[in-house]
Amino acid sequence: MTTNTKKSTAAAATEEPAATGLTKTATITVIGPPLRAGQDPEKVRFAHHLRVGGKEVRPGEEAYVSPDYARQLRGSGYIARTRGKA
Repeated sequence: MTTNTKKSTAAAATEEPAATGLTKTATITVIGPPLRAGQDPEKVRFAHHLRVGGKEVRPGEEAYVSPDYARQLRGSGYIARTRGKA
């Protein structure tokens, strides 16, 4: 006796947003390098003027970037410091 464990495409589509923590209606534009498999975008606030992929961001603006790119920008001083939760 064999058991079919294949998911239908409808079931897979409904499970995907829960896995990423995003709803299906939310669309997030990631600037800079694309996300790698399994990564969630990180929302950052810029401390300096910067041009990323043809889009200009000004100090104080927020955008979503990949975690790797956020780490690189943080090391270069382009991301504003955030306050810890009190």
